Amino acid sequence: MNCEHCGYVAKFHSYQQRRLVTAHGAVKVRRAYYYCGRCHQSYLPYDDALGLVDEISPGLRPLVCLAGTIAPFTEAAEDVLKRFSGVRLSASTVLRTTEGEGERLRAQLKEGRMVEPTQAEPLWTKARENEQPAAYVGLDAFSVPMQGIRAGKAEHRMLYTALLYTPDKEHTRYLVDFGLDALAEQVRAQASALGIKLVSQLIAVTDGGNGLEEALHRYLALDLTTILDWYHAAEHLCDFAKVWLGNDDQAREAWQTEVKGILYERGGEALLAHLHATELPAATSAVVREEWRKLIGYFENNRHRTDYPSYLRKGWDIGSGPTEAGCKIIGERLKGSGMRWVEDGAATVATLRALYVSGGTLWDGFWSQPHRLAA
Repeated sequence: MNCEHCGYVAKFHSYQQRRLVTAHGAVKVRRAYYYCGRCHQSYLPYDDALGLVDEISPGLRPLVCLAGTIAPFTEAAEDVLKRFSGVRLSASTVLRTTEGEGERLRAQLKEGRMVEPTQAEPLWTKARENEQPAAYVGLDAFSVPMQGIRAGKAEHRMLYTALLYTPDKEHTRYLVDFGLDALAEQVRAQASALGIKLVSQLIAVTDGGNGLEEALHRYLALDLTTILDWYHAAEHLCDFAKVWLGNDDQAREAWQTEVKGILYERGGEALLAHLHATELPAATSAVVREEWRKLIGYFENNRHRTDYPSYLRKGWDIGSGPTEAGCKIIGERLKGSGMRWVEDGAATVATLRALYVSGGTLWDGFWSQPHRLAA
């Protein structure tokens, strides 16, 4: 065989044995070892072909990573693997294996190579009735407890979570990254891989979080249709009502019902007109007036994505429930009691977790594709 570095002929040197742990016990594998006399590089082609990187066999590796993806590493080793396969591994081995494959998946996604499912999913490109989109895009973030110096606590970091899902919620793709721009770029690559070629076929539903809508516009299109999550918008109205009328339950409920009704039935433009026409009593405190200014500013900034009557007539989603649920499902693995993470560890496990919750055919697709080590 030719050397990958200098092209010189690497010659067969000897056979070497390697111990592999499989679902049926440990085995020894005998492989040919090659050596390049020019650049002094050694090769084990059989290892590269099968993706042998440590003592875990290729057949057992998906199960080890699945255990590490759905449960804490100690529980994965001492309960999940032992209970369902009889394999005995240390928690450190499960951690190392899971993070290694998670890093391989992260590297692949950053290159724009999306995992293909083992079965076709034609619903992504199925013709839609009326004005239904090919898919909805969701984007949000949740906090991850981080580990500082000497295993101490550090400030939480926000892990961004993106979804692409069909209107009937039959198929969903989850993606995660600590970098917002990196994640938005993956959303674009994922939409293309699903066969969605036009941005006009997508609708994004997000809350008013800083930078979320802007990131989607940068990496998808400036004219991407975006909707402000109705429940977050309504929550802003209720929060102000508590500040203004907190001691008067009847007045607070009446005002909330009125303004939420305007927003839902007539849209953001009508709500803004109503707010601008409202005069606060002369005795209103400076604190309340400041919150009033912020409330109006919030709806001014989001007026372009609060036409809820139009969205409802078209049958579009106006809530980000699937995205919030996705954050919760992925966050469950990272926010267990006493857990703290370094960034790379959290990112690799979360990436595998996102792949797993995207569906069994996608999880199987990752393991059935040609093995390629992370750079």
